[in-house]
Amino acid sequence: MVETIQWTAGGVVLIDQTRLPREQVFVTCRTYAEVAEAIRAMVVRGAPAIGVVAAMGVALGVQAMPAPDDAQLAGICDTLARTRPTAVNLFWAIDRMKRLWESLRGRSMEEIRKRMVAEAQLIKAEDIAINQAIGRHGASLVPDGKTVLTHCNAGALATAGYGTALGMIRAAVAAGKQIDVFADETRPFLQGARLTVWELQQDGIPTTLITDSMAGHFLKSGRIGCVAVGADRIAANGDVANKVGTYSLAVLAKENGVPFYVAAPVSTLDLTLESGDRIPIEQRAPAEVTHVFGVPVAPEGVAVENPAFDVTPHRYVSAIITERGVARPPYTESLRALVT
Repeated sequence: MVETIQWTAGGVVLIDQTRLPREQVFVTCRTYAEVAEAIRAMVVRGAPAIGVVAAMGVALGVQAMPAPDDAQLAGICDTLARTRPTAVNLFWAIDRMKRLWESLRGRSMEEIRKRMVAEAQLIKAEDIAINQAIGRHGASLVPDGKTVLTHCNAGALATAGYGTALGMIRAAVAAGKQIDVFADETRPFLQGARLTVWELQQDGIPTTLITDSMAGHFLKSGRIGCVAVGADRIAANGDVANKVGTYSLAVLAKENGVPFYVAAPVSTLDLTLESGDRIPIEQRAPAEVTHVFGVPVAPEGVAVENPAFDVTPHRYVSAIITERGVARPPYTESLRALVT
């Protein structure tokens, strides 16, 4: 399994996910600004992974400080926070690093640097353990002898390791279940085609690539045992923001009586939002829609809308699997119980 994120003496090392699967290239971010650009450009992506990398970005920025400076730390955190608005793990990780900074007032700069690095590395280690726990909780929900349909990439590449939705699949396979996976291509950035298929091939898990528009056909066929996806933010009522196209998939799953599962860490819950209507949706560049790997596939000058995420209403979500257990409707009660 690929190591998505590494803290090294030379900086934060990331596998460049924009280059997969054609080539495996690692980039080294030596400054917090380079970390921010890597998040913005989707060199690293996936809500849990973004959180881990943001924490490392804060730690990297602190390494360059000659002395404690609240204004400088605020600038580092603001730069990282402005990269992508939807994934709440980004803000969760930055806030955690801010709280540590506050707790270290009066300590030497040397100690502050060491503690900030240690905290970022701890967040990474915790994320892997969290994903493995999600996998254990979710494996029992995966029907034996059936196909699991997934959308986008919620695997090791979207986390510090193991994955959330793909963690469920990995854990089910490890438990001896005979399953295979259908991966939506996930236009326009093709995370399913480029990343999910590549990951599962590395693990030897049987995987079939389909276009996004084929999902309804296969859900109706009776072949699909469940749908498993990740999440970038989950509101208090169970509304789920995930890669655009998830909402359509959830509606199709319900229409055909197929369970729709969301796998995400507790840090993805945003209980300050009553519903998904208040989740900010990132708008990305038109070229992601009009071009594929730099090749134009649409007439020049066409108007483009490119929301990176959509919000699936909670009524379509069968269960939300976290490291602390499985939440079921009514989510206003079950999700809050997970964090109290």
